[in-house]
Amino acid sequence: MANGKTKNFFVWIIMGLLFVGLMGFGATGLSGNISSIGSVGEKPVSVQRYYQELQSQISIASAQAGRALSFPEAEAANLPARALQTVVAERSLDSEAAMLGLSVGDDVVGEQVLANPSFRGIDGAFDRTVYREALARSNTNVREYETDLRDGASRALLQGAVFTGVSDPVAFGEVVAKFTREGRTFTWAPLTSDNVEITLPEPTDADLQAHYDANPELYTSLETRVLRYVWLTPDMIQDDMPVDENELRAEYEERIDEFVQAERRLIERLVFSSEEDAQTALDAINAGETTFPDLVEERGLSLSDVDGGDVTEAEMGDAGAAIFASETGGVSGPFPSDLGPTLFRMNAVLAARNTTFEEALPQLREDQSAARARRVIEDQIDPITNLMAGGATLDNLVEQTDMVLGELDFTSVTTDGIAAYAAFRELAVTQNVGDYPELAELDDGGLFALEVVEIHEPDLIPLDDIREDVVAGWEVQETTAAVIAAAEDKQAQLSSAVQDFAFLDLDSVQETNITRRGFINGAPSTFLTEIFEMEQGDVRVIPNEGNAIIVRLDAITAADETDEAYTAEVASVAETVGEGIAQDIYELYNRTVQLRTDVQINEQALNAVHTNFR
Repeated sequence: MANGKTKNFFVWIIMGLLFVGLMGFGATGLSGNISSIGSVGEKPVSVQRYYQELQSQISIASAQAGRALSFPEAEAANLPARALQTVVAERSLDSEAAMLGLSVGDDVVGEQVLANPSFRGIDGAFDRTVYREALARSNTNVREYETDLRDGASRALLQGAVFTGVSDPVAFGEVVAKFTREGRTFTWAPLTSDNVEITLPEPTDADLQAHYDANPELYTSLETRVLRYVWLTPDMIQDDMPVDENELRAEYEERIDEFVQAERRLIERLVFSSEEDAQTALDAINAGETTFPDLVEERGLSLSDVDGGDVTEAEMGDAGAAIFASETGGVSGPFPSDLGPTLFRMNAVLAARNTTFEEALPQLREDQSAARARRVIEDQIDPITNLMAGGATLDNLVEQTDMVLGELDFTSVTTDGIAAYAAFRELAVTQNVGDYPELAELDDGGLFALEVVEIHEPDLIPLDDIREDVVAGWEVQETTAAVIAAAEDKQAQLSSAVQDFAFLDLDSVQETNITRRGFINGAPSTFLTEIFEMEQGDVRVIPNEGNAIIVRLDAITAADETDEAYTAEVASVAETVGEGIAQDIYELYNRTVQLRTDVQINEQALNAVHTNFR
């Protein structure tokens, strides 16, 4: 297991080096005589390697931000320091490997060079001219590139030695597997207010006051923001937008594939290496010896892997007639395809569609008027922004634009009207009293601006103002207490071992050998946790959202250590934990190596590299 892990790690490192090497191809602007930004031990840190790493860090951060980051932003995010730390860590290990005498032979380096597809000619074979030209384009040469490969392979040997030295903790895996695969057999029954005769008295003022005082969280108002806002959406002006029938006809022709479609079929396709194999498979399907899904599963595929989508008869060429003549679920073939002899399964018939211009006219008119409304609103962004920059209030915007004024008492649960828009809700909770309104966009192309008039902090609502709510809350409380009391009475009878669930008119269910990973529908999330805390024969009442569950633990089952699933879980847990321990040890070792290795960085060289990003 450890050897496999080390090999995978070694391959990962090598592929990573090759990938990073390719990233540098085409990099420009690193001209001049500076080839190193410093040294780590006896190993120089190349300008090209730092440039590649910094470029990679900026690309990743840009992808996460959804836009290209400028270099000042990259500096603010500490990306240059992070890139430098990465390359210094690499070269520290390279220096350590050199001190230990770890290296690889020319044959290993040669295999890596030959395996790189970037160095192949038009015939697919390694081409030395292509090799040299590719390296030249990346501002390196054969000696430097092969030295980098040798250093990377040596570093991988060092890393592999650390990882291989940590054995998987099988004993820990066994403990975890015994814990997670231990089972419980139990009988349980729900008890609700429908199963219990409950007659509640009229609550006294003292009852209501006690309930009110004991549950302040139920009767405390949410933070309420009193808002004034203006908004304009395409829906508000869409009906006023003119439409041109000639444009509608042109749009109909542009979207003709949407309105006029030939009859189609949903298909799946399975490719075989030879026509004989495909025919044998089809014969087995027709004889009832196998099915199309079984053949797919035997290949280690899923049905989504062989999904062919929806096709027309013409698109399927020679196979079209047979596919379109098939019943739903029928398999036809074999037919030639670009990938080889293929069997096709037909899953559904999609009828032809022929929507005339007149039939499509309402949709076309609505689409065009909506698009025009969005453009009209978009054209108003700059004028409205200029008005607001000039000091226009919300009332001024209503007078001078098409925007509509509104008022709203907004809380965290308000989702009606304009509060249905996420952009509005996000701004409503961040804006404060006195903040100047800013124009913002809605996801349907609309615009809005808001101001916070005042904020009412959460506060306990006076009992007299919500008396009906308090009465309802007290009734729920007392009903729940009555259900729990009835459940505890039945619990006592079951615990005496004289009565059983059926005798007590309880509609019970027995669950057999349920593990901690199980799920019981209709039970609270803590249900199994409580059951695994019980002793065999115990009976317990578990509250369940105003109702109750009565449960009796019938048997405790130890994990089956002869089960293949148990063995697999032991191995999986041990391997995962072993990898974690090895990674921790490796990181400590890496830090130790860096601390004892002399690092010299040329700040002028660093700045020269940074110039290429500005």
